[in-house]
Amino acid sequence: MHILVTGGAGYIGSATSQAFLDAGHQVTIFDNLFRGHKAAIPSGAAFIQGDLADRGALDMGFQMGNFDAVAHFAALIEAGESMEKPALYFRANVVNSQNLLEAMLKYEVKRLVFSSTAAVYASKGAALNEDDPYAPANVYGETKLMIETMVRWYHKQLGLKYAILRYFNACGALLDVNGKAVRGEAHSPETHLIPLTLQVPLGQRESIKIFGTDYPTADGTCIRDYVHIADLASAHVLALAALDERHAMTYNLGNGQGYSVKQVIEVARAVTNHDIPAIETPRRPGDGAILVASAEKINDELGWVPRYPDLKDILGSAWAWHQSHPHGYAD
Repeated sequence: MHILVTGGAGYIGSATSQAFLDAGHQVTIFDNLFRGHKAAIPSGAAFIQGDLADRGALDMGFQMGNFDAVAHFAALIEAGESMEKPALYFRANVVNSQNLLEAMLKYEVKRLVFSSTAAVYASKGAALNEDDPYAPANVYGETKLMIETMVRWYHKQLGLKYAILRYFNACGALLDVNGKAVRGEAHSPETHLIPLTLQVPLGQRESIKIFGTDYPTADGTCIRDYVHIADLASAHVLALAALDERHAMTYNLGNGQGYSVKQVIEVARAVTNHDIPAIETPRRPGDGAILVASAEKINDELGWVPRYPDLKDILGSAWAWHQSHPHGYAD
């Protein structure tokens, strides 16, 4: 298939684009490079620099390629920023996704794999499944839930086939056969726990902040489910193939194992052999206490099983990436 990948210059989008290429698909990436990196684009992919807000650019993109499917990653993803700038997030995520959906229907592309999030759920003390209640704690999660709703109505009324994949915490780096890190996190600004923590042993910050130690968890800090980027990418390949037979799918992607902020920092200390000072600070708006996935549904229906569930392995791959790319990609 020929797949249009929006946001394919980003962390997850570029890794999944490589997985699509490895599976024998043709890939065209559509990205405005606002927070993506041209250097992250796989060498076998075509590239269109464009913005989903620009309907003319979307038209040109769809006219240039005879696409069979769209994998939609393009979005702003920072929960904290979304609480400070809600208008920006509703416009960039919801309005731009509507532009994409309209273009897909205009050019009769009716397969979609959509990058969603566990942030659509209410926090829960046990593993979340796909039928649990929705109650986003931040604007980012709300925008993704709104897009999911649009996608379902496009399926019901207009025949769009979709796979909605709800990530938990994407992390880790892709390594080549020699163990060299070739693709990893490079956000600007960086707000994710693992890369921020690893900046301490790199000498880029003096300490890591812990936002809130009074949550209803064993050590008082938030608990999250960490999923290796390679495992996320493989799930997209499976979901795309399944759209031939399953026309409407919604799956969680996670390991089913939660780690607290303090536990992540402790594993980072072990992996880097560095004393990483941590400073306890007040909670941030929009952080839920516990978000852990049950991925039994996609395991049962598509046979997806995470290959890299161990947090130490995840952090080890991330550490290899940040050591070899301390300043991210060289665009």
